[in-house]
Amino acid sequence: MASPSPRRHALPPPRHLRTLSSTLVQESVAAAAALVQKWHPDDDSGSLFLHAAEHEAQRFLRAAADLHRAMLFFASNVTHGGHGLVQAQALLLTAMGRLDLELQLLLDDITQSADDATRSNIRAVAEAMMAAGYGKECISTFKSHRRAALATELQRLLGFLSPPDHLHKLTWEQLDGSIIPSWLAAATVAFNSLFAAEKGLCDAVFAGGNAAVGEAVFAAVANDQATSLLAVAEAAVARARRAPERLFRVLDVHDALTEVLPGLLSVFGDSSEVAARAALVVAKVGEAARGILGSLEVAIQKEPSKATAAGGAVHPLTRYVMNYLVFLADYQEGLALLVYDDHEQEASSSPSVIIQRLVSALLGKLEAKAGCYREVALSYLFLANNTQYVANKVVGSGKLRGILGDGWAEAQSGKARAHVGVYVRAAWGKVMAAISGAEAPEAVEQAVMEAVGMQEQWVAADEETGEALRAAATAAVVPKYRMFYRRYGAAVRLTPGDVTTMIAALFAGPVGCSRKMMSELDQSVPKVEDEINQRIVLLAGRPAGSLLFDRFCGLASCCWIIAQTHRPDSKLRSQISKGSTRSIYTIILEIELLAPFALLSSNNHVS
Repeated sequence: MASPSPRRHALPPPRHLRTLSSTLVQESVAAAAALVQKWHPDDDSGSLFLHAAEHEAQRFLRAAADLHRAMLFFASNVTHGGHGLVQAQALLLTAMGRLDLELQLLLDDITQSADDATRSNIRAVAEAMMAAGYGKECISTFKSHRRAALATELQRLLGFLSPPDHLHKLTWEQLDGSIIPSWLAAATVAFNSLFAAEKGLCDAVFAGGNAAVGEAVFAAVANDQATSLLAVAEAAVARARRAPERLFRVLDVHDALTEVLPGLLSVFGDSSEVAARAALVVAKVGEAARGILGSLEVAIQKEPSKATAAGGAVHPLTRYVMNYLVFLADYQEGLALLVYDDHEQEASSSPSVIIQRLVSALLGKLEAKAGCYREVALSYLFLANNTQYVANKVVGSGKLRGILGDGWAEAQSGKARAHVGVYVRAAWGKVMAAISGAEAPEAVEQAVMEAVGMQEQWVAADEETGEALRAAATAAVVPKYRMFYRRYGAAVRLTPGDVTTMIAALFAGPVGCSRKMMSELDQSVPKVEDEINQRIVLLAGRPAGSLLFDRFCGLASCCWIIAQTHRPDSKLRSQISKGSTRSIYTIILEIELLAPFALLSSNNHVS
């Protein structure tokens, strides 16, 4: 019996079976290792994306992707894991460190050059990091760099970095002189350009499937900066309180907010935190403006009635209010948005009604002031001067005339003419009565002298009003006096020509600019020029484009030109008729009244 053949035992499988796929993975890891060591994050001598060849950066991104795939391969294959997984993970961590460094360098570079290539590189790095599981690190780096860059740019635009809670320590002059003007310029650029560019960058970097991430990143970068910018306006407007002269700054802020609001909503979204804060600020600006307008009306009504103007001249209150309303009319569009309620647009709250209320309050106060004069004639002269000044201001302002209506100014001029008629009857009533009563020549002449003496210090609002007053008095008095003179002949010392001359010399007070004052003006022209030149020099170089600022400079220039024409040696003086020449004193007074408003836009003080 044959002996049994020896038993054959199967050999165990090899402990480390090398398959084709594992070989390829290990080869890709080895290739990636060489590239990662070449661009180690500790080596900051240059940038892979900014300084190396373009293909080198692409090779590095592919190497990072290979390392990630290798990790997944080794992690899913228990048999072939171990050392390979540890090596791939370590290399990937190093590669991500390099990409994080590159992201920082690219983000720093984009502040100088925001071209498509740089944006594309940032997106490539971000996608590589997020694909490898390092999205948190990528987003953190992106947010910190862009938030710092945005804050730096806003600080450059504003010229200051002041947290809103510190603004309450500043005076209104400080706010008005630098903070608000800087904010007006910065807000326009920020909301119309800066934040939109930041949103565009986030959308470009976190595109496609990462769009939601981009929205969140942009909110994290820009929301705080935007709300802080809005808070500056909110805090500044809160300091305006109810001072009427501060209204125009409040309206400037409102106009700026109105201008940037569409862009703000487009960038941040209607339901965003920034949109809600903007709506709150707009509401507070409207509340401040309405409060100031209300306080102005109350201030007009509480103006002491006994505080009259010497000689029946235009009262400073009249000048202040009418200049105020001329400026206010320039803000008609913004004012319409401010005074309307969010839910009910009542006609009683329209800009025209508000301005009409203020004018009515002024006219009512003028009536009260007129009653405080001892002489009836002077009270009506005061009403004629002030009513005509109001009418002239409305005629001279296209927007104010449009608000009040074309017939409104004409109606006021009619009232002024009626006041002139009453003035003539009151001022020359005794003379008329003496002539009509056939009193003795001495009594008539005494009445004339008393009437003239009473009116010597009385003034007219302007040369045109003065001419109207003189013409009305001449027409009422001289014909009757001429008949009186013919009746008594040589017994009368004053001729009709004397009475005409005496009337012609009236109403040449400090506003009317008499012949004597014109002579004094000729001597003072150099001083006037020096004063105007000093003001213009102080205002030079300040932000132009402001309506009030430009109007102030234009008025000053007009004053200088008229001063030139009134020089004794001026060639233009003989070519300008008396009726067309504007009193330099009137212009100086308007400059004095306008200067405080011009300062609201000039960032300087006129000495």
